[in-house]
Amino acid sequence: MQTGTRDDPPEQQQGARDEALEAVDAAWLRMDRPTNLMMICGMMMLDGAVDPVAFKQIIRSRMLCFRRFRQRVVGGDGGGLGAIAGPPRWQTDPHFDLDWHVRHLALPDDSAALHELTSDLISTALDPGKPMWQFHLLVGAAGSAVVMRIHHCYGDGFALLRLVDAITDLDPAQPQAGGVDLTPPPPPRAAWERIAGPLGENAGDLLRLALGAAGAGAAMLGQPAAALARLRGGAALLRQVGVIAAMAPDAVTRLKGELGVMKRVAWAPPLKLAEVKAVAAALGCSVNDVLVAAITGALRDYLLAQGDAVDGAEVRALVPVNLRAPGPVKELGNHFGMVFLNLPIGIDDPFARVFAVQRAMLALRHSQQAQVALAILAGMGVAPEFLKERLVAALAANASLVVTNVRGPQEARYLAGRRIARQMFWVPQSGGIGLGVSLLSYAGEVNCGVVADVHRIADPDALAARFTAQFEALLLLTLMMPWPQAVPARRHGR
Repeated sequence: MQTGTRDDPPEQQQGARDEALEAVDAAWLRMDRPTNLMMICGMMMLDGAVDPVAFKQIIRSRMLCFRRFRQRVVGGDGGGLGAIAGPPRWQTDPHFDLDWHVRHLALPDDSAALHELTSDLISTALDPGKPMWQFHLLVGAAGSAVVMRIHHCYGDGFALLRLVDAITDLDPAQPQAGGVDLTPPPPPRAAWERIAGPLGENAGDLLRLALGAAGAGAAMLGQPAAALARLRGGAALLRQVGVIAAMAPDAVTRLKGELGVMKRVAWAPPLKLAEVKAVAAALGCSVNDVLVAAITGALRDYLLAQGDAVDGAEVRALVPVNLRAPGPVKELGNHFGMVFLNLPIGIDDPFARVFAVQRAMLALRHSQQAQVALAILAGMGVAPEFLKERLVAALAANASLVVTNVRGPQEARYLAGRRIARQMFWVPQSGGIGLGVSLLSYAGEVNCGVVADVHRIADPDALAARFTAQFEALLLLTLMMPWPQAVPARRHGR
């Protein structure tokens, strides 16, 4: 069997110092539970069979350059090796074995079997004693698929798209070389911190944070305008804290209730991105407004088919918002907040539903809920266990599903020389939320993935199919709208 040391560069074979988890990354680790695994799952469907040896070499050369993926979590109440004292921290796995993380399976012959296999994988926890990620290469006679599972504490969907870019190519004839580690190095430590160990490092981090805040405060004394803007921003944040704290629990539907350990996944037929953009332009709204309205219509139609009353009802969705600075992703980890979006499932008219979603999105765009939610997540990473559980329960009570929309590559990419025909992913939920809907644009198409707890929605395929049907109905209605009358051209000289 291949040993871990053969996959490690010399400096990592000698051992590397542990690194503390960022508070937000630790929060996702602590939210893990058997009924809701904090694991992002993605799939790439490829044209043609992929050589398993070539695929493993790509992972070795292009992914293991990110040192984080050689590291496991130790310590902490949610850590992989929780018996080790101290806060959770990254530790290079001394027994790292790439064969454990890259598995080769036969591609099921039919779509139903692929759905079952993917559902089993997304319902199965990663080994917390090892780096918590795995690739499953499924190879068949006509094609291949790659299922990736990775724990949320390693990074959010925006960061993991950068990882996908690192292992794929724009031109199969010109494969790229190994990448550069995105994970920032740990801060330099004073001698007393190194001697004191992890507790001393935490104290040093807090001291640096306090000194940084004091320095910012001193600088603002000479800049009254900046100080006033900062105070106004703080007041806005406090208002959003109040909004979230005063939120009534979400509407009671079959989406809310006890969860189990088994999840099922589904994916919808892809939408043409050009058609989505055309509908958005005709209605004077954003692409995201159109897609979220289609999700809302699908939920309405599904609940009606189950005999539920939905007239005048709304359900809330937790929507992740990327809080990174504009530009390429430069580090792994989690750098996003969340907002609570009301989905008007009680509205029957498709156009009215789009405009209601647009109004709700515009209102959130000017709020600072995402920043507040990021602070809450950071608090979960360091709060005592009883307080962390209360925070998780409060977030779950205020929402029925998670909806995320990520912009992927707009040009087709290749993996191990094979064209990636489709990309999709499934977002994890937290606490008692049992439904996630993920949108990913890729190569001119929009792919929708649905993951649901079987106790809440046993047939997510029915919901995924309704998403496509709702958009197609909206597209047809848009095409049937009266066109503006052409203005007759004026004759020359008049």
